[in-house]
Amino acid sequence: MKLYQAIILCCAGWLSVSEASAQERLSLSLAQCREMALSQSEELQQADNRLRQAELDNEIATTAYLPKIDGSAIGVYMLPDMDMMGMDLRMRGTYMAGINLTQPIYTGGKITTGKRLARIGGEVAREQQRMTRMDVLVEADKAYWTYIAVARKVRMLESFSAQMDTLYRQVSAACRAGMTTENDLLRIEAERSDVLYQLQKAKNGEDLCRMSVCRIIGVGLDTSIEPTDTLITFSEPTPLSTDVSSRPEMSLLEKQIEADKQQIRMAKADMLPTVGLTAGYMYYGNIKLEGMTATADGTSQPFSQEFRDGQWTAMLSVSIPIFHWGENRKKVRKARYQLKNSELELQKNTRLINIEVQQSIRNMQDGQRLVQTAETGLCQAKENLRVTQNRYASSVAPLSDLLDAQSQWQQAESNLIEAQTQCKIYETEYLRATGKL
Repeated sequence: MKLYQAIILCCAGWLSVSEASAQERLSLSLAQCREMALSQSEELQQADNRLRQAELDNEIATTAYLPKIDGSAIGVYMLPDMDMMGMDLRMRGTYMAGINLTQPIYTGGKITTGKRLARIGGEVAREQQRMTRMDVLVEADKAYWTYIAVARKVRMLESFSAQMDTLYRQVSAACRAGMTTENDLLRIEAERSDVLYQLQKAKNGEDLCRMSVCRIIGVGLDTSIEPTDTLITFSEPTPLSTDVSSRPEMSLLEKQIEADKQQIRMAKADMLPTVGLTAGYMYYGNIKLEGMTATADGTSQPFSQEFRDGQWTAMLSVSIPIFHWGENRKKVRKARYQLKNSELELQKNTRLINIEVQQSIRNMQDGQRLVQTAETGLCQAKENLRVTQNRYASSVAPLSDLLDAQSQWQQAESNLIEAQTQCKIYETEYLRATGKL
């Protein structure tokens, strides 16, 4: 019996722990949401890796200025022996080992141009990293404020549903007392069903938005999120800037033009001579020369000599391109066309980015005006609901007026929630459009 009770207690404890872990709650501010989104974003991690690759490319390009040292070893076993004026040259197990040093002296500017391209590549990777960071922040802000908006709508609909339940009980009691008709009760039931339907949809949307936030910040999808920045405030309107020089996209387009100019220099370098110095040391051994040689008394005897030695070499090479059927000139022309395309791309995207900034400014201004309008509408709807409730309680206003006033209050509250959260999203989009995020 005691064993049975112990098993039950263990199972109960395990279930309680599992339930607590499954219902993990996380208080989350906007700043924390941004920080967690940045720390777990796979896109940002990939951008960091690309930046590290660009830094390594820059270091690799620096090594082109330095001499290269290579070692080599060769083993040879050759059959048949070679005839050398009546003697046999035997190379069975011959070996050679050496070390070479190669130093470029002049390459037509290829090395310096490659170094510049590597530096530009690092700057491009850094701008791409900044652009990815901005995208992650925009996604985090949108998910956070959307979740707050849907959660507020759920709370509002729950309050509205409670009001409808109270009104239903009042009308039901009045209907039983014969003070109102059954038609009023049916109207309230239909209104209650509609509110419950909207509430269920809002709860489903709230759960989806919560999971979206969980995905972005890298926590379990069953984590309960409690936003802490639910009090939405706005500062006084300030002049909005139209400067787009901080946009990473603009910097990337300018870097592309700079890289294309370097590609022209690289293509021109193929038409220039190159000069290089090579120095080395080679050691060889086990090369044998065998044959017959005459002695002083006129007889012949076998003769064998083994060669082992080392040699130093130094060589200065000059390569001059003379005739390649116009290949190099065509490469230069092709690179110039690419430069022209990049300049046109900069012009086109500058106009598009300016339009995007203007649109974000208008969204900000319209969003602030919508918030003010929604606040005024909500105050009016609340006052209308209060007056109508008093008039209905005094039997001066019909039930339809009360239901209309409640619907107007619900719509006004929903409009204010949407306007406030959308305005916060517009702020983030404006900061991204101007490159200040």
